[in-house]
Amino acid sequence: MASYSSRGVHGQVVHRLGSRIVCGEYAEGDTLDVKALGEELDVSLTVLRESLKVLAGKGLVDARQKRGTFVRPRSAWNLLDPDVIRWRTESGDSRQLMQDLADVRAIVEPAAAYRAALRRTEADLAALDAALAQMEESRGDSAAAAEADAAFHRALLAATGNELLGRLELLLEPGLRERDRLVHSHLTAADPVPSHRAVLSAVRDQDAPRAQFAMLDLLAQAADDFGLIAPRLTPPAARTPGRPD
Repeated sequence: MASYSSRGVHGQVVHRLGSRIVCGEYAEGDTLDVKALGEELDVSLTVLRESLKVLAGKGLVDARQKRGTFVRPRSAWNLLDPDVIRWRTESGDSRQLMQDLADVRAIVEPAAAYRAALRRTEADLAALDAALAQMEESRGDSAAAAEADAAFHRALLAATGNELLGRLELLLEPGLRERDRLVHSHLTAADPVPSHRAVLSAVRDQDAPRAQFAMLDLLAQAADDFGLIAPRLTPPAARTPGRPD
């Protein structure tokens, strides 16, 4: 799904204000001067209010009578939202974000691969085969490769036969897409096809322990890829607070 901030005038306003909040230019509890923002951004109050509604849906702002529109604490933000993930990356928070994502994947995906090997159906295998074929065809096209990668992991979660695990794609996929964008924008990463093929082979053979270990190997490769670019990313401490857009 495309992020909201890729769409039109509303999207541009959402992006500018959202990124300012996430980067710390507006602090928790700050009240936003809606009229002044409308004049600064050269948009109507209607456009600005609609944009603030989008940010409210992401947990970044709230509005109260007599107080106005104010910035909510980080604990209220929807940290799984694709735009919030992108803004965190732009603000220099990539390392922590990717470390958190790696921790979540290490907890979820090896266990999911184990269960997928025990419960997969022929339809699941067909979906995994299609995603892997798409990965092979997408070599050299980072955007298409990221789509194929997401499709593979989505199909693997679905193959567990557990509806709740299947819906974890909503948690993992935005972060995975941002990780792929970061890695491919900085280097030519290791070919991901062999590690994914090893997972699929074990799932096809219904060898649950092998599927689990193959996923651990896949995650180790992903960690190595990101480790190569991590030193190039700006840590939050190195940024200047209140840096303008």
